[in-house]
Amino acid sequence: MNEISDPYELRAEVPSVETFRRLRTDAGLSDRAPEAVALALPNTWHGVVLHHEGEAIGMGRIIGDGGTAFQVVDICVHPAHQGRGLGRRIMTALTEELERRAPATAYVSLIADGPARFLYEKFGFADTATHDSIGMYRSMPAR
Repeated sequence: MNEISDPYELRAEVPSVETFRRLRTDAGLSDRAPEAVALALPNTWHGVVLHHEGEAIGMGRIIGDGGTAFQVVDICVHPAHQGRGLGRRIMTALTEELERRAPATAYVSLIADGPARFLYEKFGFADTATHDSIGMYRSMPAR
């Protein structure tokens, strides 16, 4: 019997600054300044990078304080590889790590852009507005 090999490899790792920026922009997310990315990446609580034929084509990270608050961020897959369940694979790896290591009382949040909310709902995330909360954000002014 021939076994079909999986061309994708998901690794627990933090991307380099260059890979992080490329994956975000390839997937249509906003770019981030290299200096800011260099400060942010070492503070990743858990990260995964999805590889195809040796090239990084997707990623996801969890940031937080390691005890009470966590945020799922930077979930993206290169458009040429979308629609194959790879975002689900990334989210599965991240949620498994949260379930394994995060305290039961931890609060895990994320910001869902557009139809990504349907993926996140499959992992137990719910709209905060239905719980008398509202997500808010603030961007820092340019210097």
